[in-house]
Amino acid sequence: MSKITRGFRQSLAMGRQTESENRRSLRISLIEGIPANILANLLGGPLQTVYLTYLGFTAFHIGFVLAIPPFALLIQIFIAFAMQKWQNRRLFVMLFGVVHRTLWVATGLIPLTFTEDAWIPVYLALWLISMISGQAGGVVWTSLMADVVPPAIRGKYFGIRNTIHWAVVCVTLLAGGQIMEWLPGSRGFTVLFAVSALCVIWNGWALSRYPNPPFQPSESGGSLKLFLRPFADRRFVSATLFISVFILLQNIVIPLFSYVMLEVIDLSTSKVTLIIMLQNLVMMVSYYYWGVLNSKYSTNTLLLWTFPLIAASCAVWAGMAILPAILILIIVHVLLGFGFAGYNLLVFNFLIGDSPKSERPMYVAVFSALTGIAGFIGPIAGGWLYDQAADGPMWLQTYGIATFAGGALLVLALVLAPFVFKPSDRQ
Repeated sequence: MSKITRGFRQSLAMGRQTESENRRSLRISLIEGIPANILANLLGGPLQTVYLTYLGFTAFHIGFVLAIPPFALLIQIFIAFAMQKWQNRRLFVMLFGVVHRTLWVATGLIPLTFTEDAWIPVYLALWLISMISGQAGGVVWTSLMADVVPPAIRGKYFGIRNTIHWAVVCVTLLAGGQIMEWLPGSRGFTVLFAVSALCVIWNGWALSRYPNPPFQPSESGGSLKLFLRPFADRRFVSATLFISVFILLQNIVIPLFSYVMLEVIDLSTSKVTLIIMLQNLVMMVSYYYWGVLNSKYSTNTLLLWTFPLIAASCAVWAGMAILPAILILIIVHVLLGFGFAGYNLLVFNFLIGDSPKSERPMYVAVFSALTGIAGFIGPIAGGWLYDQAADGPMWLQTYGIATFAGGALLVLALVLAPFVFKPSDRQ
C-alpha cells in the first residue's frame, strides 16, 4: 500500500473519530441537562414559592431568595482568574455542579433538623452557598461548551437542546403540581426532594462523562489586564450595560409572578404550575425556531425582537382591569415564554460568539457580574414594593406594579435598544 493511500485512510479514520467524539460530547451535554432541569423545577419556580411560604417566608423574603442567584454571579470573576491555573474544566464543572445540587436538596431537611425560628436563616445560608457553587460552575461550563459545540451549528444545536430540556421542564412542572395537590404539605415535599436527590446522582454521573478539551489560557495570565480586557471592548460594554438595566427593571416583577398568582390572586398550586407549564411549552417550541432564525439572521437583530416581547409580558398585566385574570395570565406567560426563549439562546450565542477564545471566561464573568448585580437588586426591590402595596389598593399589587415596570421596559426596548444592538453588526 502506498504512503499516499495509507495517509488518506488515516485521515479518514481521524475524521470519523473526531466526528464521533463531537457527537458523544453533544449527546452527553443533552443528557446531563435532563436531571438538572428536573431538579431545578421540582425545587425551583412556583414549587419553590410554595415551599418558601410553607417555611414562613414573606414577599420580601422571597424577593431576597430570588435575588441570591444573580448576586452569586459575582463569583465568576474569581473563577475566571482561577481558570488560568485550574484547566481541568470537566473536573470543576462536575465538582461545582454536584455541590450546588446537593446543598439545594439539603434545604428539604430544614423542617426536620431545625426549630421553626431558624428555618428562614438556615434556608438562606444553604441557598447562598448552593447558588455560589452553581454560578461558579456556570462560567466553566460556558467556556467548555463554547469549545465543544462547533460555531456553525451552535444556534441549531442549542435550539434543539433547549427544546428537549424544556419538554422535560413541562412534564416536571405538571407532575410536581399534581403531587402537591394530591399530597399537600410535608408529604408532597418529601416526594419532591426524594426525586431531586436521585437527580443529583444522575447528573453527577453525566457531568463526569463530559469531554475535556485543552483550555487556552489568556496571554494576560492572572494579571489585572485579564480583568480589564472586556472593558476595552466598547461594543461589549454598551450591550452589557443595557442588558443590566433591562434585567434590573424586569426582575422587580417577573421573578415574583408566581408569588402574585399564589398569594395575591389566590390561584391554586395546580393552576399556577399549569400556567408556568404553558410558558415552558412555548419556550420549548420557540427555542428550536430561534435557533433556526439565528442561522439566518445576526444575533443582534434577533435580540432586538426579544426585548419588546419580555416588556410586553409585564405591560399586559394592565388588561386585568377589564378582562378575566386567567386570560391575561395566559397571554403574559405566552409572551414571556417566547421572549425568554429567544433571549436565553441569543445572549449565550452573543457571549461565546463575540468574545476572543482565550479571554472568554473573563468576558462571561464580567457580563455575569454586571447583570448579576442588577438581578440581585431587582427582586429585593420588587419584594419590598409588594410588601408596601399590601396596605394599598388591590389593583396596585395585582397588576399595577407589573404594568408600570412593563411600560419602562417598553421604552428601553423600543427607543434605546436599536442604538445598542445594531443589526448591521457581525453575527
